[in-house]
This record gives sequence, structure tokens and C-alpha cells, in this order.
Amino acid sequence: MSLRRVLILGAGHAGGSAAAALRHFGHEGPIALVGEEPLLPYQRPPLSKAWLKGEADEDELQLRPASFYAENDIHVRLGVRATRIDRDAKQVTLSDGEVLPYDVLIIATGARARRLDLPGGEMARTLELRTQADAEMLKASIAPGKRLAIVGGGYVGLEVAASARALGAEAVVIEREPRILARVACPLLSDFFTAYHRKHGVRFELDAAVAALEGEAGEPSAVRLGDGRRLPCDLVLIGVGALPNQELAEAAGLPCHHGVVVDEEARTADPAIFAIGDVTRRPLPLYGRSFRLESVPNALEQAKQAAAAITGHKPPPHEVPWFWSDQYDLKLQIAGLPFDVDDLVVRGDPDQARFAVFHMKGDAIQAVEAINSPAEFMGGKLLIGAQRPVSRERLADPSISMKEVAT
Repeated sequence: MSLRRVLILGAGHAGGSAAAALRHFGHEGPIALVGEEPLLPYQRPPLSKAWLKGEADEDELQLRPASFYAENDIHVRLGVRATRIDRDAKQVTLSDGEVLPYDVLIIATGARARRLDLPGGEMARTLELRTQADAEMLKASIAPGKRLAIVGGGYVGLEVAASARALGAEAVVIEREPRILARVACPLLSDFFTAYHRKHGVRFELDAAVAALEGEAGEPSAVRLGDGRRLPCDLVLIGVGALPNQELAEAAGLPCHHGVVVDEEARTADPAIFAIGDVTRRPLPLYGRSFRLESVPNALEQAKQAAAAITGHKPPPHEVPWFWSDQYDLKLQIAGLPFDVDDLVVRGDPDQARFAVFHMKGDAIQAVEAINSPAEFMGGKLLIGAQRPVSRERLADPSISMKEVAT
């Protein structure tokens, strides 16, 4: 059994899962896990939902209890970050000056919130949501009667808007595109979520540019739009996407293209270095292209890919990418990616908040967006993976079960 030293940079969902997967696959060598945050690996999706609403505590957020790392001989270094990778010497320098050797390196440095260069953007109560510390600041600021301005109409912004309304705060979502979720969902889904949020009291400013944030002494008082209008607010959340933390890999000479480029084993151009999670640009064999995914399932999948390659285990089968979002009493589940789509098939009734949208390429499903429709999500996911042709008429008929559609 290999006793190679594995060093993991990044103690998020991907890094923590890789450490656990290595031990699960029988790796007996030293494992070191380095994290910039002062916290053990934890789940991030609840930050905009259960954590924000006070429905989850720190123990529930943790991926694994603290005892797991000691019991599995995983050396954890928290509150420090890697500053340099020396590929020739196979060692990494940390921000506190310590130098750690490795035989195998896993880069799991994740992504960071994209910043807007706006006048007034430096105000203390201009928030983002990537870490537990961010979520705690947001949680402490949201209260009944508070006015929250959310810049960016993506899933995180909408989840925070739903949580803010549940806590009695006002919320306005400002989106530069003509519709919310413009980059990640079909127009039907955008329209559905817009109407559902409006029913719960969320306001929208669409096709709107933010020109500046106004306020005094670090406290915002308004968002000024490009057309001169002012939207009064007490706090501002910026949620306009994320950028991969690829600088460390880039400085080490590893190929990067909107993410660290890896193969189907999560291996970089350097055979001794792997990269996993939000920081990577990875192959998607099902779609014949490479892409950067930001999701927990992707982090888990690549953690397994890297751990299997390092330990000599059989690689996991090619997966169908999937995602989810919880807003109010809605559960959105997405499987697949809508590349090269010809048209859509709608199953169910959007007015009843129970439906699915299937993205079709010929007679094959490329992706499915399912609202409160777990059978359609699971059935669609299986059909995407199999690339099995289906009848559009049968798929659109909710009286025919998804199991029957597949036959």
C-alpha cells in the first residue's frame, strides 16, 4: 500500500471530501488538509437558507465531526493559506512561513465572490455570501423592517431574498439582464420564480445597472441605478457570480482557462498534482466538452475521481451533473446541462408549482429543471445518463409515469 504524502490545499467541501475518500479507498500514507478559514470543512448550501434563518447550528453544518480527522490521522492546518507551490521540490509554502512537502498535491481552493468596482462599494455593510463568516454577518443584519438590496438575480440572491422575507425584512433584487437566472435557467423558469417571489413581497428591478452605492460612515442608505433612481436600503448583498481561485496554480505554471484545467481523473498537467471542485475546468464526457461547475455534487464527484486515481481504484462512472435550490416551499432540482438544445418539453402545471422543463436535443434529454417534481428529476437524470431517445408526447403527459416514459 502506498505511503505517499498527500497534501490538500483547501478545506472546503471538495478538500474535506477528498481526505475522507482517500482513507475510504485505503490510502495509508500521511494526509494534510490546509484551510484558510478557521473552521473544519462544512456545508455551504445551508448558509443562504437554514443557517440564515437560524434553523441550523455549527454542528449541523460540519461535514464530519472533529473527531473524524483525528481518528483517521488527517492532519488539519486551519487559518493559513498556501502562497507558493514549488513543483520541482514538491513542497508548498504557507502564509505563516511553514513549508509542507508532498508526493501528491490536491488543489481544492474553490472560488471567491466576484466583486463590483462601484463608488461606495467599500462600505462595511456591503456583503457577499461565500463563507460562514459572510453568512453570520448577513444573519446579524437582517431583521424585521430592514431593507435588503440584492445585486444579482442568481440562485444565491434569490435564496437570500426568500430567507429575508421569512425573517420579516424587505428585499429588492437588482438584475442587469432582462430576466433573473438569465445565465442558468430557461425563460419559463425565470418567469415562474419572478412571479413566485413577487407573491411573497420581493421587488425586482430588471434590466437595471447599478451605478453606485450611497451611504455614510460605512452604512449604505441607497443603491443608485444607472438611470438615476435611488433604491433606499439598510444593507446590500452583492451576488454576481464567482471567480475560481486559480492564481496559485497559475503561478506554478499549471494550465488554467477559467479554472484549473484537469482530465477525467481530476489530474492537472503535472502528474503529481490534482485539482477538484469549483476551481477546476473539467471534462464533461456526456456533452463532449469541458466546463467549470460550481456545485456540491461536482465537488464530491471530483474528490472521488482524485482519490480513486491516487489509490489505484477503479474510477467512478461518468456522472450526470446536478444541482438544487430551495426557496420558500419550492424545491428546484436540475439534472444535466442545456448544451445544444433544440427545444423544450413542459410536463406538469407551473400554476400549481409542480412541473418540469425538459431540454431536448433531438429525441434525447440534455437537461431537466424540476419544481417540486422529484420523479421527473430522477427519471430525467437517468434518461440523460443513458442518452435514451424518448417520445416527446409521452414525456409531456403527466398521466404517464416517468418509468413508463423510459420504456
